[in-house]
Amino acid sequence: MTNRWTPEQAQNWADQHPWYCGANFYPSTAINQLEMWRAETFDPVTIDRELGWAAELGMNLMRVYLHDLLHLHDAEGLKQRVDAYLAIAHKHGIDTMLTLFDDCHRKDFAWGTQPEPVPFKHNSGWAQSPGQAVLADNTQWTRLQDYVLDVLDQFKDDPRVALWDLYNEPGNSPFFQDQDKAYSLEPTLDLLQRTFAWARSIELTQPITAGVFTFSDEFKALNDCQLDNSDIISFHSYDPPEQLLTMIERLQAHGRPLVCSEYMARTRGSTFQHCLPLLRRHNVAAINWGLVAGKSGTIYPWGWDASKGEPYLCFHDVFRPDGSMLYPEERQAITSVTQPG
Repeated sequence: MTNRWTPEQAQNWADQHPWYCGANFYPSTAINQLEMWRAETFDPVTIDRELGWAAELGMNLMRVYLHDLLHLHDAEGLKQRVDAYLAIAHKHGIDTMLTLFDDCHRKDFAWGTQPEPVPFKHNSGWAQSPGQAVLADNTQWTRLQDYVLDVLDQFKDDPRVALWDLYNEPGNSPFFQDQDKAYSLEPTLDLLQRTFAWARSIELTQPITAGVFTFSDEFKALNDCQLDNSDIISFHSYDPPEQLLTMIERLQAHGRPLVCSEYMARTRGSTFQHCLPLLRRHNVAAINWGLVAGKSGTIYPWGWDASKGEPYLCFHDVFRPDGSMLYPEERQAITSVTQPG
């Protein structure tokens, strides 16, 4: 069992890596993690093309989601395809932050052919992992442990993997999206604690983290677990720069390198023009949501009313599927920070 990295070890890791800027990545041809990674729909041609566009902007890190069902149904194939992805990303000078679990969006996912996008709906097909049914049935957690240990062990020494994000936004969808205020966060906390322990049983060369996304009172135990166990502190902010700065200053008190692993929601005032320079100035790694607009539908804001049709301002994403930018003026906003001079 390994220990949490000291602040000095964490800072040493940061000093040995560049300042990171990138996006949460899945190809525009995939509606979710399952479609991205299943053998039948893995799309290295699109991945290569779209990561090339990211590299042109000076992006050097992608946050990429896996899913426990991928390991359950095709563990060896999953690891082979992750290796193939890492090779493509490395060719473009891009490192990877791999994310294992996720509590966001659909709880009614299934193995097999994935659903078509729901028109005008934000992330209509994104799949929770492991999902609420498995969270409520810890007899299935042995296979979750197998998934975590196998994937971590496979890539524990791989320099193409910059860091591990163990659990995305634990508790989010049941509590906020579904507005189920009676939902118990205890199973989520239990799995989060166990996942940190499982990760510590592997001799990783990379840091581990799980990002804070809310400071609501109900999430205090989850936040404490995340902040007390992460080697690198990661967080999400879809707020304007003033609130982003408040979040940065609050988390800097932990004395560890910071990664903003989700930001950039144009209609909320979280923009490249105003937030990216702020993140760079405070040496916070910057990972916006979405690279290429596609099947995810993340150009639509959360809770978008379909009767409104196309949004006047795209919520997330940088490129169209043809490689043109949604907003050409953002090229300068990004490259002035990633490629100064």
